[in-house]
Parts: sequence; structure tokens; C-alpha cells
Amino acid sequence: MPKAFVPVGGTPMVRLAVDGLLASGAVDRVIVMVPAELVESAVALLPPSDAVHVVVGGAERTDSVRAGIAAAPDARSFLVHDAARALTPPGLIARVAAELRAGHRAVVPALPVVDTVKSVDAQGVVTGTPDRATLRAIQTPQGFAAGVLREAYAADVPATDDAGLVERLGIAVRTIPGDPLAFKITTPLDLRLAETLCAAARGV
Repeated sequence: MPKAFVPVGGTPMVRLAVDGLLASGAVDRVIVMVPAELVESAVALLPPSDAVHVVVGGAERTDSVRAGIAAAPDARSFLVHDAARALTPPGLIARVAAELRAGHRAVVPALPVVDTVKSVDAQGVVTGTPDRATLRAIQTPQGFAAGVLREAYAADVPATDDAGLVERLGIAVRTIPGDPLAFKITTPLDLRLAETLCAAARGV
């Protein structure tokens, strides 16, 4: 099944992510992009709220974000969130939104990189060692003024990171302290950690 529908602590990641957005008190509307064949399933498992809408996403991540942007033509700002970061604290979401309200046009949560990072060539040979003091691991939600994100997505350029598209416009992207709980649930080990954290939160 798609990763967003994998349960963590008995609840699908997409539901946990949406609940976190709503709990932040900083979000007026949540638009969830899913494959066409999963729209009904998503509607059934998400909270019954006028603030939550499900739309059909696209073949690539950028196509899905475009679908979300198109579904909110009157939005003044966007928070682009990854359902795989299902345990993101509502407080972090609220802080990103607060930075947008303070006038910043692009805001991302970031954590210092604790591992040494190497650049390598196609043969796997190390070509350099960036100074990790200047590196950050970027999380979501990433926040943008609506006009900025619309302009960034007007170009048909693939990207795994919305801020990367905005950077192409020459717009400064502000970082704020991220949260370890906003980690991306990608591997079986990540899922096991998330399950453990959910059980601890329930007092199990």
C-alpha cells in the first residue's frame, strides 16, 4: 500500500499528519493529495471536517503539489507537509505558520547534521567532505507565501524539495529549528521507532 496509508500505532500516517495540522491551530484548510483509486479510502479514514479536502494527486510528487495548489486558489500561504512525517508536533507546524505571518516568504524546519557527509562520484569514490557545521537536514511542513509557491511550480522542474524550487527564484529561504519527532518514516526501522513512540505516548 502507499506509505501514507501504513498504520502507525493503529492509525494511518496520513490521518496522523492531518490531525497534527489541525491540532496546530494554524491551518485553515487541509488538502490531501492521493492516487485516484484511493480517494474514497482517504475520505473514509480522515476526520469528517469542512476543513479537510481530498483531491487526486499526480504521477510525481511535483504533480501532486500542483494539484494541491490548484485546489486552493484563494490561499494566502501554503504549508507543504509530508504524511510520512506523521509524528510532527503541532507546535512545529504553528511555528512555521507564525514565521510566514511575520513576513517571511519561505520557511523550512531544519536540524543540524550529526553525521559526516561525503560527496562521491559515479564509481563511489569520495570527492569531498562538506563542513557539516554548515549543513542542515530539512523537514516539513515547508511554508511559503502563496504567490511564491505558485511561481516556483509554474516551471516544470522535478524536485523532491519545495524549497529547492523556490531557491531557483532567488528567494531567501529561512530556516527555523526543527524537531526530532518530525523524522520521516521511510524504513522498517523508522516504522519501529514510530510505533515505539506512539506506544510510549499512550502509556503502553
